Amino acid sequence: MKMFWVDARKWNKKVVTTALESGADAIVVDKGDSSKVHDLGVIKTVAVDGDIALGRDVLEIEINCKDDEVRAAKAGRRKMVIVKTKDWTVIPLENMIAGGAQIIASVADSRDAKMALEVLERGVAGVLLWTTDMNEIKKTGRIVNDEGRKVSLVRAKVVKIENVGSGDRVCIDTCTNMKQGEGMLVGNSSSGMFLVHSESVENPYVAARPFRVNAGGVHAYVMVCGGKTKYLSEIKSGDKVDVVDYKGNVQDAVVGRSKVEKRPMILVEADAGGKRVSLILQNAETIRLVKPTGKPVSIVKLKVGDEVLAYTESAGRHFGMKIDETIDEK
Repeated sequence: MKMFWVDARKWNKKVVTTALESGADAIVVDKGDSSKVHDLGVIKTVAVDGDIALGRDVLEIEINCKDDEVRAAKAGRRKMVIVKTKDWTVIPLENMIAGGAQIIASVADSRDAKMALEVLERGVAGVLLWTTDMNEIKKTGRIVNDEGRKVSLVRAKVVKIENVGSGDRVCIDTCTNMKQGEGMLVGNSSSGMFLVHSESVENPYVAARPFRVNAGGVHAYVMVCGGKTKYLSEIKSGDKVDVVDYKGNVQDAVVGRSKVEKRPMILVEADAGGKRVSLILQNAETIRLVKPTGKPVSIVKLKVGDEVLAYTESAGRHFGMKIDETIDEK
């Protein structure tokens, strides 16, 4: 996850409150101002006497020449470095990132923030925004918090549907209302996941719960923020998960609660260009996968030969992180 810091040196209460509302991770303030920030919300401060100590936990270096760039790159291999340039340019960032430095780029607006986050595809570790323009704070917050992030979804043809008996399934209730065509990526294997639709569809059996995804068995993987996965059994209040729509657009959602209950289960398997995708879900009419058009389809109406959306990658995860390893999951 990229870090979003906001500079509130020369105390500005409105900047701090807008930063809090925009999902900032930390506020940079002058010595003695950390308590003012903590009075407004639960967030870390960066200051000489802050939660993150400026000068000890994180350094601040202005780039005026090549020697400054080399010094920042060297320091950034040991700890985070806030980098500021008088004439903002991408080249020093490219050189430092290529050398493995942990860089927080000091930027004046959302446009520069977006550029810094995309440098060499990997981007900086985060941005420090210095502005009193409230709209720019909000825009930058949306950019840093992965608005616009995408995954590539593929068509998968259903090859097997089978009742497997009862098991423990997990409902993920988020703090986000999802729309038609949105859900979460869940699978028996991290190498293949279905887009499981949210319970945003009105039906005669139960009221719509657009904040919920009835995701599958406790053993299954779900895609979470930062391109990682977790077992459904691990999901808890306060976690962040990926909400994905049928076009592959991704947004973060905070988990409000996770509910585990014993229910009848059904196995769905599909073929996605030679790759197997499978998932064990609760056997109920309100659980849906997603057609390539974005329309949800109930698993009780799903048939062999139907096409649904899935996500595939090479297998190999260690504690949720993608690794390059030979692995065969069945």
